Amino acid sequence: MSGILYIVATPIGNLEDITLRAIRILKEVDIIAAEDTRHTLKLLNHLEITKPMISYHRHNEEIKTDELIHQLLEGKNIALVSDAGTPVISDPGEEIVKVALEQDIKVTPIPGPCALITALIASGIDAKEFAFLGFLPLNKKNRKEKLIQIEKQEITSILYEAPHKLMQTLEDLVDITKQRKIVLARELTKIHEECIYGTAEELLNKIKEPKGEYVIIIEKNEKTEIQEEKEMLSKLTFEEHYHYYEKIGLNKKEIIKQIAKDRNVNKNEIYQKFINKA
Repeated sequence: MSGILYIVATPIGNLEDITLRAIRILKEVDIIAAEDTRHTLKLLNHLEITKPMISYHRHNEEIKTDELIHQLLEGKNIALVSDAGTPVISDPGEEIVKVALEQDIKVTPIPGPCALITALIASGIDAKEFAFLGFLPLNKKNRKEKLIQIEKQEITSILYEAPHKLMQTLEDLVDITKQRKIVLARELTKIHEECIYGTAEELLNKIKEPKGEYVIIIEKNEKTEIQEEKEMLSKLTFEEHYHYYEKIGLNKKEIIKQIAKDRNVNKNEIYQKFINKA
């Protein structure tokens, strides 16, 4: 009989946030798969738990998944933890969960702290519906697409961002979010916990030296604004519609795809109109 793969959420800062169930599971499992074994060792020492650990992170995920699956099939119970918060959410774990389920291995979530939820509940921004987008892509084309998605999003958007990339991301958000409210949350549950409120432009002026990982909560685009944009685009000629997205920086293929979406027509129809356009 195969073992169980436990997906265990751990504190994002304050060690008191670990659940009683998480402590019990960490004590009972045969192996702990940790994103950074040195980091997890500090938590285990605090909890007075001694367990064999295996390093499991982005750069060895493919190799280690096979090793851990083999251990599970032999009947070993394994706890998967990330450096902080809930595994799989912008952290390693998705691959082993998929493979475990394919092998009919039981996967059991042990819920607990999650940075995006912790930030959202303290943001004062609509939490009824939201889209978590993780880290913005580095690829320029993919990044543009995500930014356009945020611009038109009729629900709250949530991002993660590293300190050295924060200012660039805020600059990218200035034009697309305009006067929409944004909350930057950092060092959540720690001594220097901080939530900073303002528009993207105001936040650029407030942040002098970014420190720590950030959660960015972005207010939704009010439906009236989207309706106005749709009405504006519907009145444009195909040429004007093309130039509208060209100014934003989209390439020909991206523009055709977006125009087809805006006008609810097949993109091949739009492609034929601009087939000779550079």
